Amino acid sequence: MQKKRLILKQPLLDITLKRLCQEIVENHDPIENTVLLGLQPRGIFLAERIKFFLKEYFNVDIPLGHLDATFYRDDFKRKGNILTPNSTHIDFIIEDKNVILIDDVLATGRMVRAAIDAMQAFGRPQKIELLCLINRKYSRDLPIQPDYVGKKVNTVDSQRVLVEWKEQGNESDNIWLID
Repeated sequence: MQKKRLILKQPLLDITLKRLCQEIVENHDPIENTVLLGLQPRGIFLAERIKFFLKEYFNVDIPLGHLDATFYRDDFKRKGNILTPNSTHIDFIIEDKNVILIDDVLATGRMVRAAIDAMQAFGRPQKIELLCLINRKYSRDLPIQPDYVGKKVNTVDSQRVLVEWKEQGNESDNIWLID
């Protein structure tokens, strides 16, 4: 039987998102050269919240795009893996921009590597940073670390993190650790 443990919920989630936005504003002055890219499928919900909080609380409105890296994953063609691609929507130039990649959970780092490869089709950014809501420590396959972290969680391989957003039809925003 699976055991669920709540690791982040409202109002602490909103406080965490505001803190992440504050860090972005502090690190990107001037911010006009910065863009946000939410990684499909679940990073887009976090990216849209970050964009909202930046505008609502810091009066900052920066471009937001959605990036699908499905075809760039190293496990895309493995037997038994059936990956369904999502859409990519980037209606701005990332050439010479400061790009903040946004994903809900950072685990192995493979999705981030794939996203960096996928971004090359849209230009060469000046700088790439990574923002994640949950950083799963001790599960990294690649030497990738986030620049902005909502919460660090010590996990083992048998555990997973489940992020539930209202935008996905859930009653509330919750982040669970599942054993």
